[in-house]
Amino acid sequence: MLSADELALLEAIRESGSLSRAAARLGKAPSTVSHAARQMEARFDALLFDRRRYRLQLTPAGQLLAQEAARLTLDVARLTQRVKQVAGGWEDRLWIVTDEILEFDTLLPVIRAFDALKSGVTLRITHEVLSGTWDALRDGRADLVVGATNEPPVIPGLRWAELGVMEWVFAVSPRHPLAKAKEPIDALTVRQHRAVVVADTSRRVDVRGYGVVGGQAALAVPSMRAKIQAQCEGLGVGWLPRDRVAGLLKRGDLVEKQMVDPREPNLLYVGWRGDHQGRALEWWLAQLQNKRLAARLVKGIALA
Repeated sequence: MLSADELALLEAIRESGSLSRAAARLGKAPSTVSHAARQMEARFDALLFDRRRYRLQLTPAGQLLAQEAARLTLDVARLTQRVKQVAGGWEDRLWIVTDEILEFDTLLPVIRAFDALKSGVTLRITHEVLSGTWDALRDGRADLVVGATNEPPVIPGLRWAELGVMEWVFAVSPRHPLAKAKEPIDALTVRQHRAVVVADTSRRVDVRGYGVVGGQAALAVPSMRAKIQAQCEGLGVGWLPRDRVAGLLKRGDLVEKQMVDPREPNLLYVGWRGDHQGRALEWWLAQLQNKRLAARLVKGIALA
C-alpha cells in the first residue's frame, strides 16, 4: 500500500512531467522528491519513472502502480466509512421488496428524503408478486416488504403492520363482449372469457391463482400496469385496483361491471424481521406509519 505522500508524488510527476515542477507543486525540494522517487523504485524493485526523455513520464509499471494504488486507497476509504456507518447503527445495505401491485413512483419522495440523511446505506429496491413478496422475506432476499397482499405467513422473527386496504373493480374494455353483458355477471359467464392475471413470482409449487375462475383460460403478464393495459386492449378480463383505474373508467377506456360475487378488498401489509433492525429499517418503518404516505402507496397513481 502506498502512503498519501507517495500517491501525491506519482500524480504530481504524471501531470507535470518534471521532478522540479513536481517538487514545486508538492512544496518540497527537488532533491527530496528525487530521493523519494528512487526509494519507491527500490521498494518495488521496478523502474517506475522514464528519465530518458525531456519530459519525465511514468513507465507502464509506474502507471499501473499509480492507478491501482489510487483505486485501493479509494476502496480503503469507502471501507472505513462503511465500518463507521455500521458501528453507528446504520446497515451496510437495506433491501426493500415491494409487491408489484404498488407503483414505484409513489416511493420516489421517500427515497429522496432517505438520501438527505446521508447515512451511506445502499438501497436496493426490487419487486415480487403475491406469495413471492413474503417468500423474499423468508428466504433472506428482503429486509423489508411493502404491500404484501396475502396474510402474513409463519416466518421466524416476523413482524408486520397493516399498510391499508385496496379495493377492486371488475373492468373490461368497451370493445370486449362482456361490456354489454347483462348484470350482475356470474362466474359461468366470466369463465367463457380469458382472464388477464399478474403471474405469482413465488418459487414454491403450491401457489394459487387470483381472480381466475376454475377452467378459465388466462393470459399471464409481468405487472399490474401490463394487466391494466391488456384489459384496456380487450385482451382479457379481470379485477383491477379501483383507485388505479379511476381515470380510465371515467374516460370510458374501461367499463365497470357488477358481479354476482364481488371481490373482497385486500388488506396490504408491511413486513420485516425483528432480529435485523437497524437505523435505516427503523426510519423506513416510521415513514410507512404516516397515513398520507400509506394512502398514496395503496391508491397508487392512475394511468394517464
